[in-house]
Amino acid sequence: MNRFDELKNLVMSLEGDFDKFYNKKNQAAGTRVRKGMQDLKVLAQDIRLKVQDMKNESK
Repeated sequence: MNRFDELKNLVMSLEGDFDKFYNKKNQAAGTRVRKGMQDLKVLAQDIRLKVQDMKNESK
């Protein structure tokens, strides 16, 4: 569950940059959003692989 908390915290940490980029047209915030989304993708893939490994171990 710790990884899930990391995932939630990462999404919540991006909220301000999403607002700055979409509503205030801040280009630097867009760069931070893209980096954060890449980090989110990597974390989600890692979680996905761990879940698959656990699932396969129980067979």
